[in-house]
Amino acid sequence: MYRMNDRNRRIGDMFSAIAPRYDLLNRVLSLRQDRRWRREAVAQIRPERGGRHLDLATGTADIALEIFRRNGGEAFVVGSDISLEMMRIGRGKAALAGKKDRIAFVRAPGEDLPFRDGVFDSASVAFGIRNVVDRERGLKEMCRVVRPGGRVVVLEFSQPEGTLFGALYRFYFTKVLPRIGGLLSKRSAYAYLPESVQTFPPPPEFAEMMRRAGCAKVDARPLTFGIVTLYVGEK
Repeated sequence: MYRMNDRNRRIGDMFSAIAPRYDLLNRVLSLRQDRRWRREAVAQIRPERGGRHLDLATGTADIALEIFRRNGGEAFVVGSDISLEMMRIGRGKAALAGKKDRIAFVRAPGEDLPFRDGVFDSASVAFGIRNVVDRERGLKEMCRVVRPGGRVVVLEFSQPEGTLFGALYRFYFTKVLPRIGGLLSKRSAYAYLPESVQTFPPPPEFAEMMRRAGCAKVDARPLTFGIVTLYVGEK
């Protein structure tokens, strides 16, 4: 196990506690949009076939498995996370998909990745960069382990603009979502979600953070009226 502080451990424990119903709640709470968002993120990864890829905050390995669906069986993926229980479920899904020999799971915080410089063709993180305690350091680590010309892809919640839709979304996200999460899993974890999104930098600020970390040509594209934003940077 690599260096983790107390906050890393608390976040890891929180996600381990909700791991058994994590996938179900993702589908329910996003109205199944989460799969489309992940497909769009993986479509930005290069090369389009094969390659070595890092999936940071891999969780139950949804992004990792989507990489195989798009890039083929010759791809190799390392899934990194701080939650052992989430990765245990991810390993099971990888085995069912026949990919257990093409994916490795490593417990490590985003701020301290145990990989050589430039060893991956891409690094991705979906709905996990919010949970990296030192976000700027985590982005620098993602850039460090990607080869020059490789891509860093980030998929993250954002706050949609617009008076009516924004107000409806905020009501759902802060009032309805935690209640549904509490009925099916742990309410505290689904109260943490809107809190962490509300304190996350707006897209222009986060894109600039990626540039400071070592990415160039950073593109920020809103999806589903700005509920999420897809960021793509090149090392």
